[in-house]
Amino acid sequence: MRIKSSQSSGDRLSQSKSMVLQDSDLPQKPLSRHRRNQSQHGVVLSVATAFEPLVDLKGEHLNVAKISDNGKKQRKNWTSMWTVLTTDELLLYKDKQETGVKPGGKTDVVQLCGAVIEWAAEKSSKKNVFQITTNTGSEYLIQADSFPTASKWHEAIRKTVDSSTREDRGFALRRSNSSELLPRHSSLPGHGSVSPSMKQRNPVHRRSMNMFGNSKLKHSASDSADKNGVKNRLKKFIIRRPSMKTLQEKGLIKDRVFGCHLLTLCDREGTTVPKFVRICLEAVEKRGLDADGIYRVSGNLATIQKLRFIVDQEEELDLDHNQWEDIHVITGALKMFFRELPEPLFPFRFFQQFVEAVKIKETKSKIQAMKKLIHQLPKPNHDTIKLLFSHLQKVLAFSRKNLMSTQGIGIVFGPTLMWPELEAGNMAVNMVYQNQIVEFILIESREIFDLDRM
Repeated sequence: MRIKSSQSSGDRLSQSKSMVLQDSDLPQKPLSRHRRNQSQHGVVLSVATAFEPLVDLKGEHLNVAKISDNGKKQRKNWTSMWTVLTTDELLLYKDKQETGVKPGGKTDVVQLCGAVIEWAAEKSSKKNVFQITTNTGSEYLIQADSFPTASKWHEAIRKTVDSSTREDRGFALRRSNSSELLPRHSSLPGHGSVSPSMKQRNPVHRRSMNMFGNSKLKHSASDSADKNGVKNRLKKFIIRRPSMKTLQEKGLIKDRVFGCHLLTLCDREGTTVPKFVRICLEAVEKRGLDADGIYRVSGNLATIQKLRFIVDQEEELDLDHNQWEDIHVITGALKMFFRELPEPLFPFRFFQQFVEAVKIKETKSKIQAMKKLIHQLPKPNHDTIKLLFSHLQKVLAFSRKNLMSTQGIGIVFGPTLMWPELEAGNMAVNMVYQNQIVEFILIESREIFDLDRM
């Protein structure tokens, strides 16, 4: 520590020091924090430090790991380094020199002006670790075996960072009519021109100072600008995007079969029964009526999804091809088609009416109620239901071979063909009614659909 006295009014003392890590060298008396004292001594302190020659101070061995070099991540390797703290730098040496450190012996120099120091327990399994991040993006981990040593270095470096950063900003100059900062030392007498390496570092240095100085302000402004930019781009995209009708006319988007409303699909195909339903029923009647557990046994889901994809792409579909030889794949795809209808084959508005009809105890009255409701259905629903139950009658005719009963078919197709729009009641009760409705229509289908007249 050096004490300089200035003989102006009042014999004020101005202090300028290089940071010493030994406890005996720390200032015994805290500096006055009175506002007037700060305003009077600020310039003298900065000027004294600015013209003070660089002095390498003694230090001690600390464990150091450099984890980032100018923003580029590096592998963490701990090394014991002889560490020396100066007025604005942290000098790292491989070993201690008894007669003083040679100028070329430094292995690394940590610039503390504009740096950030913080404890970093989460960065290492070691104890007493703190991190220094320089204004160029380099990151160093510093560690000492004892907490008092680590705490002493942390506090000393923190004060040096605050002091050097404050002094650098105190001497920062700006060009006329510009917000650009000029290098501090280039404006002082005796410093000459700035080296090319300093010129290259200055833009980063200035940017880093601004970032640390106004981090909250800059961060929020940047985030706001980014969000606004994203919103504007999304708005432009939405405005410019073509309509679904245009994409369909150009053939870029094709209408799906699975998940399409029944009325829409039949209107597009010009029929009252979807083509996919018809060809599936024909394939089952051709080679699957005697298959064990038809409609009850599940097919391979991957193959079913492949069949679905071909149907949705309106590609040529040949169910006689050997890749569809498993009849349960076809029945599985048919059940999936019915389950994925936006509105079930028995429309929502008729669900409760069918439930009330199946509760009727007298058989003839129940048949008439069911027949009346089915004839009230839209044409595509009515015709598809009629064709499906006519097919299920043929499945029942082979019940000794395929082991399918009316009850088994009711359990399979009950929740597949009808479900309430809102699950307001008991799901188990609804499922019982769904199964009973399908089973009753199947048993009385000849009279309900007048199949004997066909």
